[in-house]
Amino acid sequence: MASNLLQTPALHAGTIPFSRPPTPGVHPLQIGFCGLGAMGYFMARNLANSRKSQSSPLLVYNRTVTKSQKLLAELGASAVKVADTLGQLATECDVIFTCLVNDAVVTSVYNEFAKALVQSPPTKAKIFVEMSTNYPALAGDLDRLLSSFPHTRFITSPIFGPPPAADKATLVIAMSGDYRSKKEVAFLLVPAVGRKVIDLGGNVEKASTLKLIGNGNLAAALELLAETLTLGEKSGIGQQTVYDLITDIMPAPGLLAYGNKMINDSFDGSVGFAMDGGIKDSSHVLRLSAELNCPMPAVSNALRSMITTRAMHQAQVASGTQQWDIIDESALIASSRVAAGLNPFDSKKGTGVVRED
Repeated sequence: MASNLLQTPALHAGTIPFSRPPTPGVHPLQIGFCGLGAMGYFMARNLANSRKSQSSPLLVYNRTVTKSQKLLAELGASAVKVADTLGQLATECDVIFTCLVNDAVVTSVYNEFAKALVQSPPTKAKIFVEMSTNYPALAGDLDRLLSSFPHTRFITSPIFGPPPAADKATLVIAMSGDYRSKKEVAFLLVPAVGRKVIDLGGNVEKASTLKLIGNGNLAAALELLAETLTLGEKSGIGQQTVYDLITDIMPAPGLLAYGNKMINDSFDGSVGFAMDGGIKDSSHVLRLSAELNCPMPAVSNALRSMITTRAMHQAQVASGTQQWDIIDESALIASSRVAAGLNPFDSKKGTGVVRED
């Protein structure tokens, strides 16, 4: 019996919930990427590497141009081209990815895109892909903004995973919005940037909603992990022993990665996920939970710990005694430590614990 030619290739079975899009025409897609932060840099690099056989390099833009120049130096001019303006991305590219720090920056960037499209209306299909962690209502605003331009589509595609997962292209990718656009984008991103796509349907707000639910779960898990490790240290058992137990009975990769940072006081946010991002995301989760009358006290506790930790760190910055200019989200354990009478950022100091021989 002849094989089903419409079936998704086995390579992507279970990873992409769409059939393969039509083969591109004579001219390959021009891809653009805006936002080369802790996640975006790796994602853009991997995307550019996956398209080296294409005739057009990835067009990148970052507010701090040195990051764009760093990527260009790493991959070369055949893989990366640096855009001078946001308008250049909007008008020259067929697919534009954005991965930005917060809702205000996203709004500003898309307003600049819109200004460029007013001056140069699209004459062929163009897809904007928002990959940041935003409040869901913003997705609706951006969709309405862009839908006024001909041939222009918008989808949300937030990603799950820390910077090391972005580096290794093992991210999980949520998508919602126009079906044909999702299909096109999914095959650009998997396996180049991520390992799996979750389709949330046509409502552009749904992928952002799932992203907040996932981040709320992580924040609550980190709070419990921090409290557990602190109790282990204060009781004389030791946080390393507790961490080893968690490794044996609850070996979730994300939990273990953050736990390893906690027990080793590895709180440098410049190479991880910054505390400000965790506070922003948890605030969004609690806003959503309030609107839906769905209390999330575990996330509330996590947010309190993050804010407490940020206050302690900012006091150190003010006095010039800080060890890190930016602190990682894992540093929320500092709140539990201080509440237990321990040193917030250095677990080797002042435990106040009398251990039995």
